[in-house]
Amino acid sequence: QVMLVESGGGLVQAGGSLRLSCVASGRPFSEYAMAWFRQAPGKERQFVAAISWSGGTTHYGDSVKGRFTISKDNAKKTLYLQMNKMKPADTAVYYCAAHGSFRSNHLSGPFDYFGQGTQVTVSS
Repeated sequence: QVMLVESGGGLVQAGGSLRLSCVASGRPFSEYAMAWFRQAPGKERQFVAAISWSGGTTHYGDSVKGRFTISKDNAKKTLYLQMNKMKPADTAVYYCAAHGSFRSNHLSGPFDYFGQGTQVTVSS
């Protein structure tokens, strides 16, 4: 059973930074692509960023390009999201997600497993 546990959320002022972490268990972390999604109140879940199983390829949503960086540490089985130059529009619950297919290069998905989420609030 795949388990994903996010941490690192909190309250930050506009222009500030936060780093989210996601610890994975239940299957070989290094063999699956990973991603971050977010969902603001009253809105649909939105793709934020994804990273290939090898870590060599990344993909970002347009609203976070140039500000957020996704990375992974296979030894620690941990996924990260470094968020810089944050905006109030970044306020949401952020979810870690794991791809459903072994060594897939399709960063569009499917991401079949999600964590419980961590709240990020950016004040103006």
